Amino acid sequence: MGVIIMAGQLILALSILVGLHELGHLVAAKAFGMRVEKYSIGFPPKIWGFQYGETEYSLGAIPLGGFVKISGMIDESLDTKQLNEEPEPWEFRAKPAWQRLIVMLGGIIVNVITGMIIFIALTFFVGENYISKDEVNKHGIVAYPLGKEIGFETGDKILKVNGEDFERFSKITSPEVLLSDNGSYTIERAGKQMEIKIPKEFLDKFTDNREGYISYRFEFEVGRIGKDTPAEKSDLKVGDKIIAYNGQSFKYFDELRELLMSSKETTVNLKVIRDGEELNIVSGVTEDRTIGFNPSALIETSHVDFSFGESLTRGSGRAFEVVWTNIKAFKKIFKGEVSASKSLSGPIGIARIFGNDFDWAKFWSITGLLSMVLAFMNLLPIPALDGGHVVFLTYEIVSGKKPSDKFLENAQKVGMILLLGLMVFAFGNDIYKEVIRYFSE
Repeated sequence: MGVIIMAGQLILALSILVGLHELGHLVAAKAFGMRVEKYSIGFPPKIWGFQYGETEYSLGAIPLGGFVKISGMIDESLDTKQLNEEPEPWEFRAKPAWQRLIVMLGGIIVNVITGMIIFIALTFFVGENYISKDEVNKHGIVAYPLGKEIGFETGDKILKVNGEDFERFSKITSPEVLLSDNGSYTIERAGKQMEIKIPKEFLDKFTDNREGYISYRFEFEVGRIGKDTPAEKSDLKVGDKIIAYNGQSFKYFDELRELLMSSKETTVNLKVIRDGEELNIVSGVTEDRTIGFNPSALIETSHVDFSFGESLTRGSGRAFEVVWTNIKAFKKIFKGEVSASKSLSGPIGIARIFGNDFDWAKFWSITGLLSMVLAFMNLLPIPALDGGHVVFLTYEIVSGKKPSDKFLENAQKVGMILLLGLMVFAFGNDIYKEVIRYFSE
């Protein structure tokens, strides 16, 4: 069921974004009197469609993209029959370069506007929840193996990030920090201040690590109990506060995890507090050393609401932050500091981001992020992408010389080969990651 929910969210998000992207091209083309022959969400084979005016509107069976076919334009269909004849007034090639440029930018512009609207709406209607620096530093952080590798220890208090004060825990692990060239943390340990620098090779290891490197430390109660787990079969109840494991007292969830991982017992004695009373409960332990419940963190979460004016500024900033993050990430990849295979994800990897459960705020947040990523990727100067067309049209406007149709046709072919290669790489990379995930669990 979880796989279906993940796939359904991915298909819905892509259908919305691709549909709007191609609609941007369609509206711009029709506004300049160009004939649009086809508009499709998804790739063939066609599963449904209708004709309205000069345009056929359809849904394709492969929901990983879409297209518009504009008469007289050399696109991914590589239909060049019309190019041997004189251009008709309603063809793409008959229009001024500046109009053709706006048509090619239409999809990108719509995706940017969509991303901005989503983030503005989320900021205004949902606000923001966060865990403050002061709340985190009451208990310090939990250092996972990757965090320990660069110098963190469990219980450290983080005072500054990149030499600057911060308000929210999310700042600590933000892309802005991880992608910076000289990232560092100022920490307090046993009353002394220390500096931990982020090594260049760290980001490559981080992208390959599912656990992360640090998190906030928290006391906890028993949250959601999984079906057919030792926790469900025992007398554990949601809301129980576990305070001892086989007679050993502890406060934090990371301590319980450590005790479970370091022991080999198949049954354990837990002391819990329920409604003010102490109880002893015997529970089994799974082979992967879990009991079978999600912890409910006893940590204070702050919330802030924004006016519509504040949401416009903050939401737009969140949207364009996605673009800057992608630019920085590409820079790291080209410099060889981050492996492309570890950083790039295909449909399977993106579906995993949505998760097994549907949460509308999370869905729209990821959809907004994907909208900005789609705009950024389409603006890359690769033939067959909108950005490739933009480069050729900009050259034509500046130089006054139009590239030949044969050149554009060949460029389109090269671009298609590059894109197909990238798609094969992304799919193969996703499958490889899933195989590694399967055998590591």
